Amino acid sequence: MGAAQPVRDPIRVSWERSQASRVDVDRPAPKYFDRIDRETTLMRAARPVIDALSSELHNEPVCIILTDAKGVVLDRRGGDPSLLRRLDSVDLAPGFQYAESAVGTNGIGTALEVGGPIQIDGAEHYNGKLRMFSCAGATITHPVTGGLLGVLDITTQAKNSNTILLSFAKLAARRIHERVVEEANALDHALLSDYYAACRHSGGPVLALGDEVFMMNAYAQARFDAIDQAALIDRTRDARGGTKPLVFITDLPSGTTARLAYRPTFVGDTLAGGVIQIKEQRAPVRSPQVARAPLIPGTTGTSAVWQHVTQELLEACGRSEWLIADGEAGTGKLSMLRAVRRHVAPERRLVVLDPEAMGEDLLTEARAELDSGADLIIRRAHLLTGEVLDGLTELLQNVRDGAIAGDAWVALTLPADRSEIADELLAFFPRTIEVPPLRHHVEDVPALVRSLLAKAGISGLTFSTATMNQLMRLPWAGNITHLRAVLTAVARRRRSGVVELADLPPECRATTRRQLTPIEALERDAIVDALSTYDGDKKAAAAALGMSRATIYRKIREYGIVT
Repeated sequence: MGAAQPVRDPIRVSWERSQASRVDVDRPAPKYFDRIDRETTLMRAARPVIDALSSELHNEPVCIILTDAKGVVLDRRGGDPSLLRRLDSVDLAPGFQYAESAVGTNGIGTALEVGGPIQIDGAEHYNGKLRMFSCAGATITHPVTGGLLGVLDITTQAKNSNTILLSFAKLAARRIHERVVEEANALDHALLSDYYAACRHSGGPVLALGDEVFMMNAYAQARFDAIDQAALIDRTRDARGGTKPLVFITDLPSGTTARLAYRPTFVGDTLAGGVIQIKEQRAPVRSPQVARAPLIPGTTGTSAVWQHVTQELLEACGRSEWLIADGEAGTGKLSMLRAVRRHVAPERRLVVLDPEAMGEDLLTEARAELDSGADLIIRRAHLLTGEVLDGLTELLQNVRDGAIAGDAWVALTLPADRSEIADELLAFFPRTIEVPPLRHHVEDVPALVRSLLAKAGISGLTFSTATMNQLMRLPWAGNITHLRAVLTAVARRRRSGVVELADLPPECRATTRRQLTPIEALERDAIVDALSTYDGDKKAAAAALGMSRATIYRKIREYGIVT
């Protein structure tokens, strides 16, 4: 760096990380994020603290900056006009990410890397443009999980630097932390109160879920076995974070059909979590003589959930009942409809029409196929618009009125959210069957893996027990389509033999349930690749990535990386 005198060890190590990240030494280049969530725990706790401090520092040459755990600036207060102009010139403003990997050594990013308070004075900055500043950053942690929430940074011009900066930053961070504790206590108390009330009044299974809390009463633990309990916990993701009451039906692995009624808990306008009361709609049938859905070519799955959906489709298609198959993308809606209809009516011709691929030609094709006596599946029917939608509605009405001869069967596939579908079209389809997401029947993953590999013509590939167990722990945001893409990626690297954990793509080596940002996904993949390269040696992987050991351990926990 060309420094005239030795630098402190934390600064030297930070420079090495910055160099490994190829940070520009001449000009900072922080990324910008146009969406900032201003109703997080951190923002609610920090707002009154920063309000009070900034009123005391009005027009003073000191600026208060709050960032999230990724170094994205959430708030910037105080500072005289001259300081604010200088901060704007280096994009140290709301929305910009001041991570060390983006702009080099600085009070925000380096505090996040070392996991504690640090002051960076003038020439200690890695980037030349930042040396006009001195900044002190203090981390803010969650009182329950200990996880990083963000950084409170105090910045001034380098000529005004003194040791009070860091003390001031730590004091402000401590005040914010105390308010986080107060809110967490109030939210947990409110949720606990609603949970106890539900347990007393329902006399049945009750769950409670908050950001950091999950509770299950003794009745639920006694009534449901470990597999059903795990399924219930997974199903609560459909309600978590909801601000309105919600009722949903779910089939459990045991065969029980359960009704889950979710009611949110608030403290003021802040969501504390929610309580779920469970009622059994249908108990599992234990008799060995119970009829199971037949094995249907083109479908794969023996779980209770999948069997239930298959049986519903068989009954509806057997009666030639017009229906809608809805659910998340990639769940296999079209494959299920096509396979079941061909099973019950093999003599009839079945045609699939796609509005996205066919555009205005869909209406002409639909009329011709119905005139010829074919059955129709219109996939992605939510894409029907304008004259095509109006014409199809009229065409289906003609079929219903007998103006078109024959006994045509028609079905639609739709996403889980049907808010954009015209009521006039939905009126023709009295039955809706939801095809469940893969995370609701992960016990079918081994069978799906075998089936998908066979369809791809890959016969010599098997999966170790540990690898298959890992696949069954994943949330599969893209469902069966996602699983197929993962298997394709695996097959590019290995065409035969046993697939081990190290052969899986980086995304499959982590089990975090939340949706990662593109930057987080890249970071996760880099950590997984480094750990694979160095045979799980976290110290070596951290050094290769330019991270501290503390940081890589924190990231491994945060992303749920399997080592």
